[in-house]
Amino acid sequence: MGLARLALAVLAAVAVVTLLVVGGRALITSLDTRQQQPERANVAAQPQASAQVPTVRIECMADTCPLVTVRVPGGDVLQYRDMSRGEEVSYFEPELDVVLTDAATVLVTENGKARAPGKAGAREAFTVRGPGA
Repeated sequence: MGLARLALAVLAAVAVVTLLVVGGRALITSLDTRQQQPERANVAAQPQASAQVPTVRIECMADTCPLVTVRVPGGDVLQYRDMSRGEEVSYFEPELDVVLTDAATVLVTENGKARAPGKAGAREAFTVRGPGA
């Protein structure tokens, strides 16, 4: 019985040392990320030629953008809610129905092209078709 306890104690000690080594390496790696961040920023800043353009992109420009509805015609409702300042959504379906309760509070992009802003307090409903539809 003494040999089994000794083997268990050695195994536990090895496990603790292994965890300390792995944790130490992770800590050192996380502290050394300053040099890697500019490289990541450069990669993210470069537009990709193969990037897919959303059928519709909606960005809230006011503190609160009242009810924004996006749905697939005859199908799923993708969004039915208010939006907050700076919040944006993009959808890539081939055809979408969009309803804006206050068209002046949002910036809408259709297939990569900005849609003319709506009048303050005006409700707008329109359909957007993707480039291939």
